[in-house]
Amino acid sequence: MDRALKGASVGSQHNGIIDGFCTISETAQAPAHDSFIEKKSEFIGDACHVSTMDEALAFVQTIREQHPKSRHVAFAVILGAAEGGAKERMSDDGEPSGTAGKPILDVIRMSKLTDCVIAVTRYFGGILLGSGGLIRAYSTGASMALKAATMEPIVPMRRYCAVLEYQWLGRFDQLLAEVDGKEESKEFTDSVTVCFAVPSAVAEAFETRIREAFNARARLSRL
Repeated sequence: MDRALKGASVGSQHNGIIDGFCTISETAQAPAHDSFIEKKSEFIGDACHVSTMDEALAFVQTIREQHPKSRHVAFAVILGAAEGGAKERMSDDGEPSGTAGKPILDVIRMSKLTDCVIAVTRYFGGILLGSGGLIRAYSTGASMALKAATMEPIVPMRRYCAVLEYQWLGRFDQLLAEVDGKEESKEFTDSVTVCFAVPSAVAEAFETRIREAFNARARLSRL
């Protein structure tokens, strides 16, 4: 089982992937970004796709380094929700408990997103916002970052390894590309072993095409 970022259906589960979840396509190097002013405090939202908690924390650290004079950089991250075992982390970064990280996390949850992190930076403007004001402001900062982001649905994939003769490799690559498959690795010995994933919706048809293309001589195994 693996994931890709195209064309998911909604409302069911395939190979451990719960349909309907999306992620953000923007990277840590070019995150989705927006900002607004609330009672002289500036709130800056940045959001990107991440695959691990370490990547999320590294992104937040980068945002802190970009804003050394800011008062707070609150954040929230969700990983693995599409597999039904979400890992979550959040931080108020010095704001009153529950007024910064939790509102950001709630925005991610309500948007049914996974594998992403949102950081909201605050430059204090001298006017206290109160708990309710902070919750609204951090929620707004997170929502604005997501509005600037590109959403990509998570697709259920089926993983395989195929053992091929060298002369078959070009044709195999063509067939894999036709179904939006994803090559994971190649090993060259006296034959070629290719590990790859294809969308679950076309997996059975792809198996048939491989058997027909190579006269059932290609060894195909599910992972």
